[in-house]
Amino acid sequence: MALSEHYLSEELHPIDIVEDIAAHNDWDFDRIGDDQIAMAVEGQWRTYSITLAWSGRDETLRMICTFEMEPPHDRMATLHEGLNLVNDQCWAGAFSYWAAQKLMVYKYGLVLAGGNTASPEQIDTMINAAVLSAERYYPAFQLMSWTDKAPSDALQIAMAEAYGRA
Repeated sequence: MALSEHYLSEELHPIDIVEDIAAHNDWDFDRIGDDQIAMAVEGQWRTYSITLAWSGRDETLRMICTFEMEPPHDRMATLHEGLNLVNDQCWAGAFSYWAAQKLMVYKYGLVLAGGNTASPEQIDTMINAAVLSAERYYPAFQLMSWTDKAPSDALQIAMAEAYGRA
């Protein structure tokens, strides 16, 4: 059964849908307010902190997925060069590094202008894309930060997206 079939013709707040998805997946979550939710999603490499916030003013569901990273100062130029290469490969969302917080951040905004609503499938895809992207590029970010590898060489370790099912 498709995720959206659970909602029938109800128009739910996008954060309500996120809360249902988090509960369905047994993710730890905290409903910060009517328009924001934070959750922890366990990956292979890390536990990712994901926050989704609804902005009714600009009709956008914003998502950030973060994980801690503290690269040495002398590797920051390499990491930033690598971020540009990684973002060239990301079609939905983009990575940035927040140095003050020591966080790698994957950001995405789902624009729902004109009174459109987000489907559960769209929101689930947003969350999955964030985790899959973080998992895919985490080893490359580590190589960029902690070895003398060039960003293009470090990206060779980025795991390709799997096709099919096991």
